[in-house]
Amino acid sequence: MILLYRPGSSILHRLGAGPKLVALSVVAVVLSIYPHDGWSIGLTLAGIAVLYLVAAMPVAVLWREIWRLRWLVVVLGAGLAVFVSPLLAVVSTGRVVALLLLAALLTLTTRMADILAVLHRLLRPLRRRGVDVDAVAMAISLTIAMTPVVASFADRLREAQRARGVRLGVRAVVPLLVLALRHADEVGDALAARGLT
Repeated sequence: MILLYRPGSSILHRLGAGPKLVALSVVAVVLSIYPHDGWSIGLTLAGIAVLYLVAAMPVAVLWREIWRLRWLVVVLGAGLAVFVSPLLAVVSTGRVVALLLLAALLTLTTRMADILAVLHRLLRPLRRRGVDVDAVAMAISLTIAMTPVVASFADRLREAQRARGVRLGVRAVVPLLVLALRHADEVGDALAARGLT
C-alpha cells in the first residue's frame, strides 16, 4: 500500500487529526456556499500554497499535487467554459482544485491511523442505531486516501508510456482500472488478514 504520510515536525504535522478534519469540513462548506469570484478563488489557492509551505512540504510536492489534477482542470474547466461561462469555469474548477489540494495536504501531514481513530470517535453515537462504526470509519478513511493513490497510478502509467514511446490516450483507462482494482484487492486482503472485514 502506498504511504501518503510524510513525516515532519511542522505545526500542521503536530496538529491533531480532529481539528484538521473539522477545518477541512468547514473550508468545504465555505467554498461551496460562498459566492466566489476569480479573485477570491485565486486568493484561496494562494492560501493553500502557503499552507503547504507551513507544513514544510517541498515545492515539488505541491507541484506534483497540482500536476496530478491537470486533466480534471482541463476537462471540468473546458466543459464549464463552453456550456456555462468562463467565470463559472474558473470559480467551480478552483473550488474543486482547492478541496483536493487540502485533502492531499491532510493525508500528507496526518497518519491514516489518526484519521481513522477520529472518525471512529465521531461515528460512535451511531452504533446505538445499528451502524457498523468500524466499517464506516474505514470506508471514509480509505476514500480519502484513494484519490492520491489512483493519481500516483496514473503518473506511473504515463511514465511507462513515455519510456515505451507510445501514447495510449483514452485506452490508458483500462490499465489504470486494472491497477486500481488490483490495489483494492491487496487492501481487501490486508484488511481480511487483520480481521477487519
